[in-house]
Amino acid sequence: MSGDSNCTRTSPSAGSLSDNEFLPDRPKYVCSLSPDLITKAREELQEKPEWRLRDVQALRDMVCKDYPSLGTCLDDAFLLRFLRARKFDYDRALQLLVNYHTCRRSWPEVFNNLKPSAIKPVLESGFVTVLPCLDPEGRHIVCIRPDRWTPSNYPITENIRAIYLTLEKLIQSEETQVNGIVILADYKGVSLSKASHFGPFVAKKVIGILQDGFPIRIKAVNIINEPRIFKGIFAIIKPFLKEKIANRFFLHGCDLNSLHQNIPPVILPEEYGGTSGKLDISAWNELLLASEEDFLHDFSQLVLPCDSSPQDMLVSGDADEKQCDDSLRGMKPQLYYCY
Repeated sequence: MSGDSNCTRTSPSAGSLSDNEFLPDRPKYVCSLSPDLITKAREELQEKPEWRLRDVQALRDMVCKDYPSLGTCLDDAFLLRFLRARKFDYDRALQLLVNYHTCRRSWPEVFNNLKPSAIKPVLESGFVTVLPCLDPEGRHIVCIRPDRWTPSNYPITENIRAIYLTLEKLIQSEETQVNGIVILADYKGVSLSKASHFGPFVAKKVIGILQDGFPIRIKAVNIINEPRIFKGIFAIIKPFLKEKIANRFFLHGCDLNSLHQNIPPVILPEEYGGTSGKLDISAWNELLLASEEDFLHDFSQLVLPCDSSPQDMLVSGDADEKQCDDSLRGMKPQLYYCY
């Protein structure tokens, strides 16, 4: 994600690729996708290898013209994440990139001092990890276990920081950019008092990041061992989820057979009726912590210019956010009712 945020282009065009003398030096992009994934990206994401660099340059030109003070990395590999996440629609990819930066700059409790060593207690608790095996579609399984969190130890924002860094690490892989990820959330033992920490402000922010502020394709969200209270939470949140995302939520309760319909037992740990051994969080923790310097370098490219502020950038869905605020204010009384 290294790169220079200086903008020297003003209009997207295929011809602009030939004028490299005007561009700052950037790492040369080398595709790491297998032939099968190149075909998948073409069919599902409208990614054409012969047009790939032209499309990246077009997005770069749009950033420089419309958001010259965005302070973003403009490397090919970094911009490709946003094009793939929005199926190479330039306008939607640009909006996602702007939203990505706006989300980061409008929630300092989460994004200040964001690095693996800062969230080591969360990693050691096992709140979030990534299973070692990919599913049959080549997707990583992100496992989230809220019962591992003790609210008196640190605020809920630390959990969100750990999830965000996990997603940032995963999205570095081109395979993940194409295949997406699957989430497995185990809500066993989540009480009303713990659920109440996920209030209106946090709910709105998290939904905004996952739906419109991060370049990752969430292909399925599997909820297991959810208490009755979760159905109340989900009923309140669902109207603010895009239909495509809402339809990818699967509530399995305590039915492991239902879970196995979506995630095969061969890649699941014993805790979820799988055959891949005990759940081991150490490998992922070591990988993430070993990436400290990479994160520090990458995030150093995302610097807000001194004459700009998050409010200077446009984020889609302002009206929806207000509606979300109004509706989520009634969340807590309804949670007590559901509980």
